[in-house]
Amino acid sequence: MLTLIPTPIGNINDTTLRTLELIESCELILCEDTRVTKQLLKIYQDRLNLNLPNVDIISFHEHNGKERLGQIGEKLKSLNVIYMSDAGMPVISDPGQLLVEYCQNEGIEYDVLPGASVAPLIYAASGFKSGKFYFYGFLPNKGKERSEELAKVLANGLDTIIYEAPHRIVKLVEQICAIDENRELFAAKELTKKHQKFYKMSAKELLEKLQNDSTKGEWAVVIEGVYSDTKTLSLHDIQNLDLPPKPKAKLLAKLTGKSIKECYETLQDKR
Repeated sequence: MLTLIPTPIGNINDTTLRTLELIESCELILCEDTRVTKQLLKIYQDRLNLNLPNVDIISFHEHNGKERLGQIGEKLKSLNVIYMSDAGMPVISDPGQLLVEYCQNEGIEYDVLPGASVAPLIYAASGFKSGKFYFYGFLPNKGKERSEELAKVLANGLDTIIYEAPHRIVKLVEQICAIDENRELFAAKELTKKHQKFYKMSAKELLEKLQNDSTKGEWAVVIEGVYSDTKTLSLHDIQNLDLPPKPKAKLLAKLTGKSIKECYETLQDKR
């Protein structure tokens, strides 16, 4: 049997009793990064009196998952196996999906423990009133694909949750400002940790704030959805996006219902 186990996103005391019980009784540990997991298990031993079993700890992630299944697939049928992510819920912007799919295809019993996850936590903290949100996770790191995806997020009409690394958080807010500097954002860094900090303000105000504050730590951002017909987005808004003409035309076509060719010609006329 396989059990997917979420791990704390910051505060070690968020570990559940079921997590400790399953670790103590497991016969094999799969994890995202063996170094991180071994460090976490040592903390469990020292602070939470975990009785760590003498079992193998094997890495399983997006780069080696298919190969690993060939090595440990049969053990999922006969052993009590647990899978631990580095932080938070497995599969949610973390590895683990291949294991779930394998168990489903092979008829192997599996379970998932409830536990810490950034997405519902930050949305609850945001105070946005719609009660509905879209979880995006990490945007592409750079280039045209990142700009295109962010433009879609800002036009989707839903409160949207994005994860971001500390060295890209300022760039993210700059890109949002380039599209809609008045868009309301809720940003949080170092969730559940000692230096946790919340920001709720417009993109323009947040950019100014981040120029004076430390950006160290992992970030999550909720972008408030604009609850109106996205087809009213103006040509001027599209023109100001940091995109080449063809992707701009594709976005405008989706928003207006016109053909890509017609939108492309309109953009060229406005240059």
